[in-house]
Amino acid sequence: MIGRVSVALVHYAAPPVVGGVEHVLGRQARLIAAAGHEVRVIAGRGSTLGPGIGFIAIPRIDSRHPEIARLHVELDAGRLPDEFSDVVAALGAEIEEALAGVDVVIAHNVCSLGLNLPLTAALRAMADRGSPRLVLWHHDLAWASAHFRAALHDGLPWDLLRTPWPGVRQVVVSAARQGELAHLLGIPAASITIVPNGLDVASSLRLEPRAAEILARAERAGTTLLLLAPNRATPRKNLELALRVVAAMRAAGHAAGLLVTGPIDPHRVGLDGYLDELLALRHALGLDDVAWFLAAEPGGTPSDAVVSDLYRLSDALLLTSREEGFGLPILEAGIHRLPIVCSDLPVLRELAGDDALYVDPDGDPAAIAARVAAHLAANGALRLARRVRTEYSWEAIYRTGIAPLLEPAPVPVGSASPGPSPRVSGRV
Repeated sequence: MIGRVSVALVHYAAPPVVGGVEHVLGRQARLIAAAGHEVRVIAGRGSTLGPGIGFIAIPRIDSRHPEIARLHVELDAGRLPDEFSDVVAALGAEIEEALAGVDVVIAHNVCSLGLNLPLTAALRAMADRGSPRLVLWHHDLAWASAHFRAALHDGLPWDLLRTPWPGVRQVVVSAARQGELAHLLGIPAASITIVPNGLDVASSLRLEPRAAEILARAERAGTTLLLLAPNRATPRKNLELALRVVAAMRAAGHAAGLLVTGPIDPHRVGLDGYLDELLALRHALGLDDVAWFLAAEPGGTPSDAVVSDLYRLSDALLLTSREEGFGLPILEAGIHRLPIVCSDLPVLRELAGDDALYVDPDGDPAAIAARVAAHLAANGALRLARRVRTEYSWEAIYRTGIAPLLEPAPVPVGSASPGPSPRVSGRV
């Protein structure tokens, strides 16, 4: 596991300035700090993002700073101002002071978009020195965009945006950007890391705190297919079959998990032993970490609001009852647009009609598991929702994409500069 490192994130501006890159930078800063690293944000505008995150304002990093804006009137017209090198040197000195003690610098868009070319040139000088480690994070590519192309010209400093830098790690937000950057820099696409932007699932869905905790636990367990059983722990609910179906799905390669939300039947005594039997079966099937009887946990039976959240988070309702008097979960699943897998009982067919997958409550778990997997795989909207939840949550992106970038790594093939460090001076 990586030890504690000091990380600086650099952009023209930072939150509360509103913008897509600013939002991503803020989320990344919080994730890195939450993982125990020292974090500072360096920008021309913005403010502190919260406990454990420092903020250093360097006004000339802002693309709208008067001095930078004045220089860019000349630069955009293809003229290199005489004072360009002096501004680069002054800005570089400020940045070097702000980066004292930093191990990794993540520079967002400032080395690819070109809205502050003195900043780009100052960071290039830092790359030439080889310390601290520099990650160039590209959201947009000016040389690949018709919108920015008119302000770019052959030669330096504009070529800094389309030539490979020594010793840096190149990161893009999509496969499309990866292809564009590889073509632009003349380096192998495989040397460019893809780390997409993410979504705060709990915030987007306005989840109750306990529902958000359950989601986080499911993500840590690696479950990508959540089945919801909103049942009481009573024999007629046939939860043994639900457990065996989940075990069979996992044996077939599907990372399934089970959420059982109901309590022990409050009107019948002597059922504690039945719950113990279910927990013993869970253990025997190797499902301790992926099948949760929420009523038996410290939080007890979840509230209606939490259960409603779980309907929205789950991939299917799994109702394996041997008998039902009505089947309210069918209606709850319907209102949440949740796919339904349920026992083939007349009362449930009365409610769900042709809009459910019906299974035999005494059927073979492996056969049922195969039918459930095929049924859910055919649902495009469900597949996308599952991918968003499991691959594009910020927590998942931090684990798989951001955290590895904080570790020392060999310089990617093709990322080194083919010649000596360029010097920007004179006029074009």
